[in-house]
Amino acid sequence: MTTLLDYCSLIRSKNAGPFTLTFDFMCHDQTAYDALVATGFLNKELFATLYGTTPDQILLVHHPLALAVKVSLPRPAAQGGPHDTDCYAGQQYAPLMDMEIAQT
Repeated sequence: MTTLLDYCSLIRSKNAGPFTLTFDFMCHDQTAYDALVATGFLNKELFATLYGTTPDQILLVHHPLALAVKVSLPRPAAQGGPHDTDCYAGQQYAPLMDMEIAQT
């Protein structure tokens, strides 16, 4: 089974302000970056499904010089609000960790 950890040396989620989540996927090397991007795994539809939004509200940016992919989207609940279960958004990446990635 191939997962994000096979491609990335750092995977994190965090706040990008009180209303936005951001995810960073930093790859081991150029080969891992190229392979991860080629899978198409990190896409707007995946994040829309997992985080209850629509693809048009998601910003997905490839940073080839940094060997990284960044994804930003609206937080499900405002930071510190009564329905916020992860004030710093540091655990929001967890649902992605065990997902199998089809290799191309």
